[in-house]
Amino acid sequence: MKYLITIIGPTAIGKTSLSIALAQQFQCEIISCDSRQFFKEMRIGTAVPSNEELAAAPHHFIQNKSIFENYSVGDFEKEAIAQLNELFKTNDFAILVGGSGLYVDAILKGFDSFLDIEASVRAEINAKYELHGISYLQEQLALLDSNYFKKISLENPQTLQNPQRIMRFVEVCIGTGKPYSSFLNQAKNNRDFTPIIIGLEAERSVMYDRINQRVDIMMNEGLLAEAEQLYPHKELNALQTVGYKELFRYFDGDDSLDFAIEEIKKNTRRFSKRQLTWFKRTENAQWFDYLTDRNEIIQYIKTSFKQNS
Repeated sequence: MKYLITIIGPTAIGKTSLSIALAQQFQCEIISCDSRQFFKEMRIGTAVPSNEELAAAPHHFIQNKSIFENYSVGDFEKEAIAQLNELFKTNDFAILVGGSGLYVDAILKGFDSFLDIEASVRAEINAKYELHGISYLQEQLALLDSNYFKKISLENPQTLQNPQRIMRFVEVCIGTGKPYSSFLNQAKNNRDFTPIIIGLEAERSVMYDRINQRVDIMMNEGLLAEAEQLYPHKELNALQTVGYKELFRYFDGDDSLDFAIEEIKKNTRRFSKRQLTWFKRTENAQWFDYLTDRNEIIQYIKTSFKQNS
Protein backbone atom coordinates (compact mmCIF):
# COMPACT_ATOMS: atom_id res chain seq x y z
CA MET A 1 0.00 0.00 0.00
CA LYS A 2 1.16 3.52 -0.83
CA TYR A 3 0.77 6.37 1.66
CA LEU A 4 0.65 10.12 1.02
CA ILE A 5 1.46 11.87 4.30
CA THR A 6 -0.29 15.22 3.92
CA ILE A 7 0.50 18.25 6.08
CA ILE A 8 -2.03 21.08 6.12
CA GLY A 9 -2.55 24.25 8.14
CA PRO A 10 -2.33 28.04 7.99
CA THR A 11 0.68 30.03 6.86
CA ALA A 12 3.69 30.39 9.19
CA ILE A 13 2.59 27.45 11.36
CA GLY A 14 5.65 25.24 10.72
CA LYS A 15 4.51 22.95 7.90
CA THR A 16 7.85 23.13 6.06
CA SER A 17 10.01 22.05 8.99
CA LEU A 18 7.62 19.21 9.86
CA SER A 19 7.53 18.00 6.26
CA ILE A 20 11.32 17.81 6.15
CA ALA A 21 11.46 15.93 9.45
CA LEU A 22 8.90 13.41 8.19
CA ALA A 23 10.62 13.05 4.81
CA GLN A 24 13.84 12.21 6.62
CA GLN A 25 12.05 9.84 9.00
CA PHE A 26 10.33 7.89 6.22
CA GLN A 27 13.10 8.32 3.62
CA CYS A 28 10.81 9.87 1.04
CA GLU A 29 10.32 12.99 -1.10
CA ILE A 30 8.15 16.10 -0.77
CA ILE A 31 5.49 17.44 -3.13
CA SER A 32 4.93 21.13 -2.43
CA CYS A 33 1.32 22.21 -2.67
CA ASP A 34 1.71 25.96 -2.18
CA SER A 35 0.42 27.69 -5.30
CA ARG A 36 2.46 30.85 -4.59
CA GLN A 37 5.75 28.97 -4.33
CA PHE A 38 5.48 27.58 -7.88
CA PHE A 39 6.82 30.84 -9.33
CA LYS A 40 10.57 31.31 -9.51
CA GLU A 41 10.34 35.13 -9.54
CA MET A 42 8.59 35.15 -6.13
CA ARG A 43 10.95 33.83 -3.47
CA ILE A 44 10.96 36.05 -0.39
CA GLY A 45 7.30 37.05 -0.37
CA THR A 46 6.10 33.45 -0.68
CA ALA A 47 8.39 32.05 2.06
CA VAL A 48 10.06 29.55 -0.24
CA PRO A 49 12.09 27.04 1.83
CA SER A 50 15.72 28.04 2.31
CA ASN A 51 18.54 26.39 0.36
CA GLU A 52 19.39 24.42 3.50
CA GLU A 53 15.80 23.20 3.81
CA LEU A 54 15.61 22.27 0.13
CA ALA A 55 18.85 20.33 0.50
CA ALA A 56 17.58 18.45 3.56
CA ALA A 57 15.01 16.48 1.53
CA PRO A 58 14.10 16.21 -2.18
CA HIS A 59 11.37 18.74 -3.09
CA HIS A 60 9.14 19.00 -6.15
CA PHE A 61 7.04 21.95 -7.44
CA ILE A 62 9.12 24.67 -5.81
CA GLN A 63 9.85 27.62 -8.14
CA ASN A 64 9.27 25.41 -11.18
CA LYS A 65 7.13 27.90 -13.14
CA SER A 66 7.31 31.51 -14.24
CA ILE A 67 4.80 34.23 -13.45
CA PHE A 68 4.49 34.66 -17.23
CA GLU A 69 3.08 31.13 -17.65
CA ASN A 70 -0.57 30.21 -17.29
CA TYR A 71 -0.75 27.48 -14.68
CA SER A 72 -4.03 26.20 -13.28
CA VAL A 73 -5.00 23.85 -10.49
CA GLY A 74 -5.89 21.33 -13.19
CA ASP A 75 -2.37 21.56 -14.62
CA PHE A 76 -0.94 21.03 -11.16
CA GLU A 77 -3.12 18.00 -10.52
CA LYS A 78 -1.94 16.28 -13.70
CA GLU A 79 1.74 17.02 -13.09
CA ALA A 80 1.70 16.23 -9.37
CA ILE A 81 -0.16 12.92 -9.80
CA ALA A 82 2.33 11.93 -12.52
CA GLN A 83 5.20 12.78 -10.15
CA LEU A 84 3.62 10.80 -7.33
CA ASN A 85 3.18 7.79 -9.58
CA GLU A 86 6.91 7.92 -10.32
CA LEU A 87 7.83 8.25 -6.64
CA PHE A 88 5.56 5.38 -5.64
CA LYS A 89 7.34 3.04 -8.06
CA THR A 90 10.29 2.90 -5.67
CA ASN A 91 8.85 4.08 -2.35
CA ASP A 92 5.74 3.39 -0.32
CA PHE A 93 5.69 6.92 1.10
CA ALA A 94 5.57 10.51 -0.09
CA ILE A 95 4.88 13.85 1.60
CA LEU A 96 2.37 16.46 0.41
CA VAL A 97 2.66 19.84 2.11
CA GLY A 98 1.17 23.27 1.52
CA GLY A 99 -1.37 25.88 2.43
CA SER A 100 -3.37 26.03 -0.82
CA GLY A 101 -6.58 24.20 0.02
CA LEU A 102 -7.90 23.87 -3.51
CA TYR A 103 -4.61 22.36 -4.67
CA VAL A 104 -4.50 19.92 -1.75
CA ASP A 105 -8.05 18.81 -2.59
CA ALA A 106 -7.07 18.36 -6.24
CA ILE A 107 -4.43 15.82 -5.24
CA LEU A 108 -6.40 14.01 -2.55
CA LYS A 109 -9.78 13.86 -4.27
CA GLY A 110 -9.34 14.93 -7.87
CA PHE A 111 -10.34 18.24 -9.35
CA ASP A 112 -13.78 18.58 -10.85
CA SER A 113 -13.74 17.90 -14.59
CA PHE A 114 -14.15 21.49 -15.71
CA LEU A 115 -13.05 22.62 -19.11
CA ASP A 116 -9.92 24.74 -19.18
CA ILE A 117 -10.90 28.34 -18.48
CA GLU A 118 -9.19 31.17 -20.35
CA ALA A 119 -6.92 33.22 -18.08
CA SER A 120 -8.54 36.38 -19.43
CA VAL A 121 -11.88 35.30 -17.92
CA ARG A 122 -10.44 35.15 -14.42
CA ALA A 123 -8.54 38.40 -14.93
CA GLU A 124 -11.74 40.22 -15.90
CA ILE A 125 -13.70 38.77 -13.00
CA ASN A 126 -10.89 39.64 -10.60
CA ALA A 127 -10.78 43.23 -11.87
CA LYS A 128 -14.52 43.63 -11.32
CA TYR A 129 -14.22 42.09 -7.87
CA GLU A 130 -11.50 44.59 -6.97
CA LEU A 131 -13.77 47.39 -8.15
CA HIS A 132 -17.14 46.28 -6.77
CA GLY A 133 -16.29 43.86 -3.95
CA ILE A 134 -17.70 40.48 -3.07
CA SER A 135 -21.28 41.62 -3.70
CA TYR A 136 -20.47 41.59 -7.44
CA LEU A 137 -19.43 37.93 -7.25
CA GLN A 138 -22.52 36.99 -5.24
CA GLU A 139 -24.82 38.73 -7.72
CA GLN A 140 -23.15 37.02 -10.67
CA LEU A 141 -23.46 33.57 -9.10
CA ALA A 142 -27.12 34.20 -8.27
CA LEU A 143 -27.67 35.19 -11.91
CA LEU A 144 -25.61 32.46 -13.59
CA ASP A 145 -26.39 29.51 -11.28
CA SER A 146 -29.38 30.40 -9.15
CA ASN A 147 -29.94 26.83 -7.91
CA TYR A 148 -26.39 26.50 -6.60
CA PHE A 149 -26.56 29.99 -5.08
CA LYS A 150 -29.70 28.99 -3.17
CA LYS A 151 -28.15 25.70 -2.11
CA ILE A 152 -25.03 27.19 -0.55
CA SER A 153 -27.06 30.07 0.95
CA LEU A 154 -28.98 27.46 2.94
CA GLU A 155 -26.34 24.79 3.59
CA ASN A 156 -23.03 26.65 3.72
CA PRO A 157 -23.66 30.42 3.87
CA GLN A 158 -20.08 31.25 4.94
CA THR A 159 -18.96 30.17 1.47
CA LEU A 160 -20.67 33.27 0.09
CA GLN A 161 -18.14 35.36 2.04
CA ASN A 162 -15.15 33.58 0.48
CA PRO A 163 -14.19 35.56 -2.64
CA GLN A 164 -11.84 32.89 -4.02
CA ARG A 165 -14.51 30.21 -3.89
CA ILE A 166 -17.21 32.43 -5.39
CA MET A 167 -14.79 33.70 -8.02
CA ARG A 168 -14.12 30.12 -9.09
CA PHE A 169 -17.85 29.37 -9.36
CA VAL A 170 -18.44 32.46 -11.51
CA GLU A 171 -15.33 31.78 -13.59
CA VAL A 172 -16.61 28.31 -14.48
CA CYS A 173 -20.09 29.63 -15.32
CA ILE A 174 -18.73 32.31 -17.65
CA GLY A 175 -15.87 30.25 -19.08
CA THR A 176 -17.99 27.20 -19.95
CA GLY A 177 -21.35 28.83 -20.52
CA LYS A 178 -22.87 26.27 -18.12
CA PRO A 179 -23.88 26.43 -14.44
CA TYR A 180 -21.12 25.49 -12.02
CA SER A 181 -23.45 22.98 -10.39
CA SER A 182 -23.73 21.01 -13.63
CA PHE A 183 -20.13 19.87 -13.17
CA LEU A 184 -20.53 18.67 -9.59
CA ASN A 185 -20.96 15.06 -8.51
CA GLN A 186 -19.13 13.79 -11.55
CA ALA A 187 -16.87 10.82 -10.98
CA LYS A 188 -13.63 11.88 -9.36
CA ASN A 189 -10.30 10.38 -10.35
CA ASN A 190 -9.44 7.32 -8.31
CA ARG A 191 -6.31 7.58 -6.23
CA ASP A 192 -3.87 4.68 -5.82
CA PHE A 193 -2.66 5.86 -2.44
CA THR A 194 -3.99 6.26 1.09
CA PRO A 195 -3.75 9.77 2.54
CA ILE A 196 -2.73 10.30 6.15
CA ILE A 197 -3.59 13.91 6.93
CA ILE A 198 -1.82 15.92 9.63
CA GLY A 199 -3.12 19.38 10.52
CA LEU A 200 -1.05 21.95 12.42
CA GLU A 201 -2.72 24.70 14.42
CA ALA A 202 -2.09 27.19 17.23
CA GLU A 203 -3.98 29.66 19.34
CA ARG A 204 -5.00 32.58 17.15
CA SER A 205 -2.85 35.09 19.05
CA VAL A 206 0.19 32.83 18.63
CA MET A 207 -0.55 32.34 14.94
CA TYR A 208 -0.89 36.08 14.39
CA ASP A 209 2.36 36.81 16.24
CA ARG A 210 4.18 34.28 14.05
CA ILE A 211 2.75 35.93 10.94
CA ASN A 212 3.80 39.41 12.05
CA GLN A 213 7.31 38.17 12.78
CA ARG A 214 7.53 36.43 9.42
CA VAL A 215 6.59 39.62 7.56
CA ASP A 216 9.29 41.55 9.44
CA ILE A 217 11.81 38.88 8.49
CA MET A 218 10.73 39.06 4.84
CA MET A 219 11.24 42.80 4.81
CA ASN A 220 14.70 42.38 6.33
CA GLU A 221 15.55 39.76 3.72
CA GLY A 222 14.71 42.09 0.83
CA LEU A 223 11.01 41.77 0.04
CA LEU A 224 10.83 45.45 -0.95
CA ALA A 225 13.52 45.01 -3.62
CA GLU A 226 11.92 41.80 -4.86
CA ALA A 227 8.54 43.53 -5.21
CA GLU A 228 10.17 46.48 -6.98
CA GLN A 229 11.62 44.14 -9.60
CA LEU A 230 8.16 42.65 -10.16
CA TYR A 231 6.35 46.00 -10.13
CA PRO A 232 6.41 46.45 -13.96
CA HIS A 233 4.40 43.20 -14.20
CA LYS A 234 1.98 43.97 -11.38
CA GLU A 235 -1.08 43.20 -13.52
CA LEU A 236 -0.13 39.53 -13.89
CA ASN A 237 -2.50 37.13 -12.16
CA ALA A 238 0.30 35.46 -10.18
CA LEU A 239 1.13 38.79 -8.54
CA GLN A 240 -2.39 39.49 -7.27
CA THR A 241 -1.39 38.16 -3.90
CA VAL A 242 -0.61 39.25 -0.36
CA GLY A 243 2.87 40.62 0.15
CA TYR A 244 3.19 42.10 -3.31
CA LYS A 245 -0.01 43.97 -4.08
CA GLU A 246 0.38 46.05 -0.89
CA LEU A 247 3.91 47.10 -1.89
CA PHE A 248 2.72 47.86 -5.42
CA ARG A 249 0.35 50.42 -3.87
CA TYR A 250 3.37 51.93 -2.11
CA PHE A 251 5.22 52.17 -5.43
CA ASP A 252 2.10 53.73 -6.96
CA GLY A 253 2.30 56.45 -4.30
CA ASP A 254 -1.04 55.48 -2.78
CA ASP A 255 0.28 54.30 0.61
CA SER A 256 3.29 54.87 2.84
CA LEU A 257 5.78 52.03 3.30
CA ASP A 258 4.87 51.60 6.98
CA PHE A 259 1.19 51.38 6.07
CA ALA A 260 1.93 48.85 3.31
CA ILE A 261 3.83 46.63 5.73
CA GLU A 262 0.98 46.73 8.23
CA GLU A 263 -1.43 45.88 5.42
CA ILE A 264 0.68 42.83 4.52
CA LYS A 265 0.47 41.66 8.11
CA LYS A 266 -3.26 42.30 8.33
CA ASN A 267 -4.05 40.62 5.01
CA THR A 268 -1.84 37.64 5.82
CA ARG A 269 -3.67 37.21 9.13
CA ARG A 270 -6.98 37.27 7.26
CA PHE A 271 -5.60 34.78 4.74
CA SER A 272 -4.52 32.41 7.53
CA LYS A 273 -8.00 32.53 9.02
CA ARG A 274 -9.51 31.55 5.65
CA GLN A 275 -6.96 28.75 5.29
CA LEU A 276 -7.88 27.31 8.67
CA THR A 277 -11.59 27.52 7.89
CA TRP A 278 -11.00 25.60 4.63
CA PHE A 279 -8.74 22.95 6.14
CA LYS A 280 -10.92 22.33 9.18
CA ARG A 281 -13.46 20.83 6.78
CA THR A 282 -10.93 18.22 5.64
CA GLU A 283 -12.21 14.72 6.37
CA ASN A 284 -10.05 12.35 8.44
CA ALA A 285 -7.50 15.01 9.36
CA GLN A 286 -5.75 14.64 12.71
CA TRP A 287 -4.94 18.03 14.23
CA PHE A 288 -1.91 18.76 16.41
CA ASP A 289 -0.69 21.88 18.17
CA TYR A 290 2.30 23.27 16.30
CA LEU A 291 4.52 22.63 19.33
CA THR A 292 3.60 18.93 19.55
CA ASP A 293 6.65 16.68 19.86
CA ARG A 294 7.37 15.26 16.40
CA ASN A 295 7.76 11.77 17.82
CA GLU A 296 4.08 11.91 18.79
CA ILE A 297 3.14 12.80 15.22
CA ILE A 298 5.42 10.08 13.83
CA GLN A 299 3.82 7.54 16.17
CA TYR A 300 0.35 8.59 14.98
CA ILE A 301 1.43 8.08 11.36
CA LYS A 302 2.92 4.64 12.09
CA THR A 303 -0.28 3.62 13.87
CA SER A 304 -2.24 4.77 10.82
CA PHE A 305 -0.06 2.54 8.62
CA LYS A 306 -0.98 -0.48 10.74
CA GLN A 307 -4.69 0.36 10.73
CA ASN A 308 -4.73 0.69 6.94
CA SER A 309 -2.53 -2.29 6.10
